[in-house]
Amino acid sequence: MTLALTVLQIVAPVFVLAAIGFAWVKAGYAYDTAFVTRLAMTLAVPALIFSALADTALDPAAVARVAWATLLAYGAVLGAFWGICAVLRLDARTYVAPLTFGNTGNLGLPLALFAFGETGLALAVVVFAVMAILAFTVGLWIVAGGGNPMLALKEPMVGATLLGGVFLWQDWPVPDVAMNAIALVGEMAIPLMLITLGVAVARLRPGRVGLVVALSVLKAAISAFIGYGVGLWLDLGPVALGVLVVQLATPVAVTSYLLAEKYGADAEAVAGLVVVSTVLSVAILPIVLAFFV
Repeated sequence: MTLALTVLQIVAPVFVLAAIGFAWVKAGYAYDTAFVTRLAMTLAVPALIFSALADTALDPAAVARVAWATLLAYGAVLGAFWGICAVLRLDARTYVAPLTFGNTGNLGLPLALFAFGETGLALAVVVFAVMAILAFTVGLWIVAGGGNPMLALKEPMVGATLLGGVFLWQDWPVPDVAMNAIALVGEMAIPLMLITLGVAVARLRPGRVGLVVALSVLKAAISAFIGYGVGLWLDLGPVALGVLVVQLATPVAVTSYLLAEKYGADAEAVAGLVVVSTVLSVAILPIVLAFFV
């Protein structure tokens, strides 16, 4: 019961902020989605990523072990969903990346802290960092429909992830004045993303609900199963294993919607995945956590 309430407390703000965007559109007010998306993707989200990485202290051996496990697990999940989309004849640009890369940031990190303490939070940041690099290189290449994947290095989020990783690896301190400013800018990211999500949900087509529910359940089940298998294979410790599985099982990230919007994939379908998978996570994540806590 406590776990369910904790997940609900974390997820509830998602719906409050999305509801603001939803109500804003339904009230007939204008909303410049292109501007807000650009602001979030080029400034707010990169600041959030850098501050999360640069302000965390981790053991190098633990970083390497968990990073390798994360890389293998996401590779397997990506392959699984690419195959599923091919069998079901779903648009790979729209569905593969969102189903592969979950909300390991604003949902996964708080869950890791609650379930596994400060050690779990530190390890969860490693998973988040690896996922961010993959999502904004390989994942972005998929959403954009091809091209040179190295162009993803021009994305501010990728640069912020790499730079934050260097600060984390070298244990370089960031002056308090600079870190406070960066963190403040980063705090814009989640509200901007969620309100924009609500705008998109206001235009969702209800006929897709059945498919979205099925895909959301598949995402959680397949991701958790693969994470557990990889963790056992690499003989991760109990905390690291739990963190890896929980992070992989998180629902579709709001950034997936922003990427779909930016690169011309079916953003409305991705918005549906974000909302439905997040609702289902209230029931799914406590079940996953129960195996490790």
